[in-house]
Amino acid sequence: MRRHINALAGWVIRHRTRLPGWVNRALDSAARDPDGLIGRLAHRALGGGEAPVTDVPDSPLRVFIGPTNYSGQGYRWARALEAAEPDLRARNMEIVLPIGFSFPADTAVPVASTSSPEWQQSEWDAVRRFSHVLIEAERPLFGRLFGREVSAEVAALEEAGVSVAFLSHGTDIRNPREHARRTPWSPYPEDPRTAVLQEDADANLELLTRLRRPTFVSTPDLLDDLPWGIWCPVVIDADRFHTDRPVMAEDRVRIIHSSSSPVQKGSHLIEPALAPMIDSGAVDYELVTGVSSDRMPGILAGADIVLDQFRLGSYGVAACEAMAAGRVVVGHVLPDIRDRIAAEIGMPLPIVEADPDTLREVIAGLLDDPESARASAAAGPRFVEAVHSGTRSAEVLLNAWIRASD
Repeated sequence: MRRHINALAGWVIRHRTRLPGWVNRALDSAARDPDGLIGRLAHRALGGGEAPVTDVPDSPLRVFIGPTNYSGQGYRWARALEAAEPDLRARNMEIVLPIGFSFPADTAVPVASTSSPEWQQSEWDAVRRFSHVLIEAERPLFGRLFGREVSAEVAALEEAGVSVAFLSHGTDIRNPREHARRTPWSPYPEDPRTAVLQEDADANLELLTRLRRPTFVSTPDLLDDLPWGIWCPVVIDADRFHTDRPVMAEDRVRIIHSSSSPVQKGSHLIEPALAPMIDSGAVDYELVTGVSSDRMPGILAGADIVLDQFRLGSYGVAACEAMAAGRVVVGHVLPDIRDRIAAEIGMPLPIVEADPDTLREVIAGLLDDPESARASAAAGPRFVEAVHSGTRSAEVLLNAWIRASD
């Protein structure tokens, strides 16, 4: 039975972006509410079983990061901290959906196992021995041990002498109602999850406001939702994406768009904008979906122009990977976000600006001026090295939290 379920899980991972929206919402509900119907079904089908428990490193500073690891960021931040501080060891823990996306993690705990009292107690006994705990996306760490109440977990950790901070990733804190006011291209309320996301964002903002512990955000736009937050940039392994293949070097330009969330990224708005160029043969266009992360370096290397997203007004891991590959990256980033980045970093964001209304004109301009396109592409790796290599993220966490709490 378990073998068949695992085979099904593998198929869903490869095809998840092509599944109906209600299927993905059902899968996501297991992460939001492991005690709900989908979570209980996962527990019954897969069983709690033996679940790994986080190991406690032997070092003066011990940092725990969990439990979401979106796009492998918890793992990357942990490695960045270790590289920056010799006396620090970090561990990340990810609560994994049975058919979720796969990223590196120090400890991967199946969501079904979080219902196990034995695992809950063992994980608590381990994590309470860390000096610092970074809670991602305002999600509980210990199953039902504290009633899945994050504020109760924080109180217990601090009573044990642990310093606690928070890191918001995106939809956990992005306010759909306010976001719709910032850009006419907002995915809200078109996104069918809008009501749920609004409820989550409101509850999480109330929690963070009430506790007011050190609070970080993974993308700069989220500072609009958390004004007292601190930007801790996402981290990528730039070496994985390095390629010597030049851009805009052939007669036909290859354009790709990778999407795991079409409504959020505006994927459906792209092909109509590019249709005349596609039909004329001036460009090749491919929508990339359901691709594992280990295949992305090769896919990016084969592209000239990478279309990021056109609705959120910011950028994230996917754009950083494309910049690291030295591709021309095109997306919609709001002017105040660009200004915020330039002011803090001291260099402009090298993502070519376009929205669904201007995308055709922008791409045509890049085709007419390949030298300008190549200059944008060349700026990408330099920006990633300065901002998204892990060095800046580690310094932010160390200076604004870890060293300040000693």
